[in-house]
Amino acid sequence: MDKSAERVLVVPTSRFHALGVFQGFCPRVDAYLSPLLDPDHLRFLPRGSVENDSTYKQLIPYVILRWRDCLFAYTRGRSGGETRLRALRSLGIGGHICAEDAEGAGDPYRTGMLRELEEEIYLDSAYTERAIGLINDDRSPVGQVHLGIVHILDVEEPAVRQREEALVGGAFAPLKQLRQLRDEFETWSQFLLDADCLGE
Repeated sequence: MDKSAERVLVVPTSRFHALGVFQGFCPRVDAYLSPLLDPDHLRFLPRGSVENDSTYKQLIPYVILRWRDCLFAYTRGRSGGETRLRALRSLGIGGHICAEDAEGAGDPYRTGMLRELEEEIYLDSAYTERAIGLINDDRSPVGQVHLGIVHILDVEEPAVRQREEALVGGAFAPLKQLRQLRDEFETWSQFLLDADCLGE
């Protein structure tokens, strides 16, 4: 399928600004998540029409896999959908919520988040999951049209492998070690490494 024709979940940027615009990571999940995911404000629009349209924010689940004091990190490969992020390291698993995620009776955001996880990794461990905050980066072209919703997924065992070719060299590494490599990571991951929100 042509990625530009794919219909993705967006919220008007004005809606986000009305709730209180911020730069970087914000842990105030309760203040933002329910209002942003209110169906009255959500639309599915062609990805090609919103990739450079800052009047909308594409909502992106950004799932951090954690095992004890280690996080799953990988490098974005050449086959990744977002060309502006290729060759950068990342902590987040996730992607766009698509119109097809709304076809069932469930919550399209959560359906899309779980679909993205299944598409990108093999996860052979029990886990718990919770949203811990949001990421906004209006200083970059990619960030101006996306809004990240950060989830921590705590796995009981480090039984995670990449499924997609777009994820290269995925492995768990201690948070302290990843912070030393901060400059190799995409901006969203840098925000999280700086925010002291990834520990217990």
